[in-house]
Amino acid sequence: MRYVALICVRGGSKGLVGKNIRPLGGIPLVGWAIRIARHVERISRVIISTDSDEIAQVSRKWGGEVPFIRPAELAQDQSPEWLVWRHALDFLSADPYEHVDGLVVIPATAPLRNVQDIDNCIDEYERGDVDVVVTYSDANRNPHFNMIVKQQDGYCSLVIPPREHVTRRQEAPVVYDMTTVAYVARPEFVKECNGIFEGRVRGVYIDPERAVDIDTALDFKIAEFLAAEMSGKKKR
Repeated sequence: MRYVALICVRGGSKGLVGKNIRPLGGIPLVGWAIRIARHVERISRVIISTDSDEIAQVSRKWGGEVPFIRPAELAQDQSPEWLVWRHALDFLSADPYEHVDGLVVIPATAPLRNVQDIDNCIDEYERGDVDVVVTYSDANRNPHFNMIVKQQDGYCSLVIPPREHVTRRQEAPVVYDMTTVAYVARPEFVKECNGIFEGRVRGVYIDPERAVDIDTALDFKIAEFLAAEMSGKKKR
């Protein structure tokens, strides 16, 4: 089967300005994603979708392919990334010699993933009978126990009131956080449907220390700490 990696990195991030090319351990975040993708044997191309000439230049430096510049209408704060996936697949489909069995989306904001994480996702996809493979990790909060919503009358309630009395988190139904480590999607499904959970979804578990998703300055500091710790372990 033939897989193409897609790394979606727009230039207008608001939570942490310039995060996609911000250096982590001397490597820009987009560079971390490119390096991992290039080490996955089953991935034949590593394509960057960006609206930024600066990000495109940095991506090429780290070995990514930038065959197009993303249209401005797909690079807004409200632009669904699903449509960015579809745009990339439409570009690839325009080449009669290009065939993609699976689109491997590797967000730049989860730099601590490893090659095995991606391979595990592809393995799960190759089991068949699936439209999208997602990644997930342990959840810090549980909507049945300690996640609340504020009602119009000013009172607070659980997001999902439990059917039975729950006094400890361990008694609540187990939930997970969906991570941004990787996605593997069936191209036809992305073109025909409008979201991940319209289809058949399976998941791959990721250890929390590799599932950090960078959106804020605090997230970045946590990633720096964990990256330094991982680097220290490798040197021992």
